[in-house]
Amino acid sequence: MSSTSDAARAAASGAAGPAASLASGDASSSPVASSARSASSNAADAPEATDARTRAPLDDPRALLKHLYRVAVDRALPGKILAGHLPPPPKGRTLVIGAGKGGGSMAQAMEAAWPASAPMSGLVITRYGHIPPDYQPRRIEMVEAAHPVPDAAGERAAARMMQLVRDFRPTADDQVICLISGGGSALMPLPAPGLTLADKQAVNRALLASGANIAEMNCVRKHLSAIKGGRLAAACAPAKVLTLMISDVPGDDPQVIASGPTVPDATTCADALAICRRYRIALPPQAVEALERGDWETPKPGDACFDGHEQRIIAAPRQSLLAAAEAARALGLTAHVLSDEIEGESREVGRVHAALARSVARHGEPFARPCLILSGGETTVTLVPQPGRGGRAGEFVLGCAIALDGQEGVWGLAADTDGIDGVEDNAGAFLSPSTLQRARALGLKPAELLAANNGYALFEALGDLLITGPTQTNVNDFRALLIR
Repeated sequence: MSSTSDAARAAASGAAGPAASLASGDASSSPVASSARSASSNAADAPEATDARTRAPLDDPRALLKHLYRVAVDRALPGKILAGHLPPPPKGRTLVIGAGKGGGSMAQAMEAAWPASAPMSGLVITRYGHIPPDYQPRRIEMVEAAHPVPDAAGERAAARMMQLVRDFRPTADDQVICLISGGGSALMPLPAPGLTLADKQAVNRALLASGANIAEMNCVRKHLSAIKGGRLAAACAPAKVLTLMISDVPGDDPQVIASGPTVPDATTCADALAICRRYRIALPPQAVEALERGDWETPKPGDACFDGHEQRIIAAPRQSLLAAAEAARALGLTAHVLSDEIEGESREVGRVHAALARSVARHGEPFARPCLILSGGETTVTLVPQPGRGGRAGEFVLGCAIALDGQEGVWGLAADTDGIDGVEDNAGAFLSPSTLQRARALGLKPAELLAANNGYALFEALGDLLITGPTQTNVNDFRALLIR
């Protein structure tokens, strides 16, 4: 889930529409890689071969950064990784359930890998426009719903999923496989008893605008839900449940990913209430009363309903960042991964990254030039009353660009690995040493646009948006700074 400047409009608009899929990140097909191979092959045995490999990608920083983003996304595509985590078919039936922005591609990979002779059925929910265009569901029903603010389609699908589990009436010979990826919280909006979808929408908008981190937001969502926080697993009992997850959260905590519908929840009603009070999130009176009494408590670790269950994280942010770092090193460029767990206000994280890049550019510390600095995690955006357009990636880049103030030798890209920065049509945005100069030449005022949560307007005017369409996965923020 992400905080975005368009959260207040998301309920009306649903979500970004379908767009072209992201091309493969195969290094062998990249113009940058081809250039580097040419440079190295022409001087394979010469002392300057390494320098030649390094110079080639540095000639086009933007192409290099885009290539590395594609490599990071490619590492997390379900079609390449899910099959290796599947168990053998059971004696009985297999029920597949799940939700998330990667739900369509996970279901596609599941259908492709599962033997035709083994009974399988199910229901998976994904965001509008996120079903792979080449996927024709046969045994798993796909339903689309809204993200980041839930809609009636998601509510109906979540209710159907719970009923499907109950009607399955599993035996000891059957199994349930749950496919979970980021975005599942909004896509399964089944309100707790006494709440309405409108109540859930209002709380979700307030959380998105509050600056709360993802663990805090999902703690609240779990305790206002009839399906999240382990409740879906409880409905599956006594069947054994295997949950396959694509992580989009710092720390890869299964309890936080999509609000852990099939995972034990260690947080409490009191925790959820405290978070709402901390961020001044208004709750319906019946919700306050239920949380104070502990009526909506979630199943806890050690509960018998989780006996024999297993959770596996099949893709995570760190894996994607390491893949990008390896691709950079293959081109002769030194790469450093700061962390895949960075949180905080997007613009402030951007400023911190700018300080690091500036130190490298000016002093060669703490890293020598040229180099690439990578980071991930999930930052947040605290919205002004009437925000402009943009998501946390654009906010990071604009904050970073303002702090760099035209520093020579620094280029960057921040983008969401799902291909959607908030609810916009871009994945993220690029920065260069000329970002501020070009913006001001167009009469734009970067600081004012940042204050108004309107980074999209600046990067659109500059032609510096990265637009990929849905990538069919989601391992959260990708940030790369190139210092040469």
